[in-house]
Amino acid sequence: MKNELTVDTSVGIVQTQYFTFAEPPDEMVMVSGKTLGPITLAYETYGKLNEKKNNAILILHALSGSAHAAGYHTEHDAYPGWWDHYIGPGKAFDTNKYFVICSNVIGGCSGSTGPSSINPKTGKEYALDFPIVTIQDMVHAQRHLINYLGIEKLLAVAGGSMGGMQALQWSISYPDRVQSVIAIATAASLSAQGIAFHEVGRQAIMRDPNWNNGNYYHATNPSNGLSLARMIGHITYLSEKLMHEKFGRRL
Repeated sequence: MKNELTVDTSVGIVQTQYFTFAEPPDEMVMVSGKTLGPITLAYETYGKLNEKKNNAILILHALSGSAHAAGYHTEHDAYPGWWDHYIGPGKAFDTNKYFVICSNVIGGCSGSTGPSSINPKTGKEYALDFPIVTIQDMVHAQRHLINYLGIEKLLAVAGGSMGGMQALQWSISYPDRVQSVIAIATAASLSAQGIAFHEVGRQAIMRDPNWNNGNYYHATNPSNGLSLARMIGHITYLSEKLMHEKFGRRL
């Protein structure tokens, strides 16, 4: 299915770029105390960085997002990036005015270093050996990318859900590096109920017969458990109104 590119409102065809840092022995120290490196971040940019480098906005994705926030990778893509409605010429994040950046978080496995990446110490996928990643770790890695792009201060950081948590963390970890924060549908911490739902999702994956203690990269994926976990997750993602619109009975 060929997409319909609208020149006036779309950023058009975009390309994912990659930035690598934390080369050993200068590995990144995680909140857990463990080290990780080298680290690659996948990222995309839309619009142009001005001469003063003061028009940059960092977009932060939610749990299952990626760096592909707007536009298309090819003219044959069926769908644009996940926030295409809001990023582009004349849109909320107007690429005629702003230089918009979006990167895949570490651990995200959509181009950035994560459990499916090769551990240089073993030559195999990290799998469960990958360090626990916190929101603070994600933001710390993003700061390296912003430094690489030569940006001293971001005009704004913006995101929803887990992306909103990252936006809030930017204001805590690097308040002098960000002018404003746009935190949408988020919280400073996950509620006890949210943690409980996430644990049920994890158990659904780990009880799939194909889980194999996380070492499934060259075998059958635990797709049934993952599908169930995703269904459980969506119950927590939707408001009561949206739940009714999607699942409410019409008898």
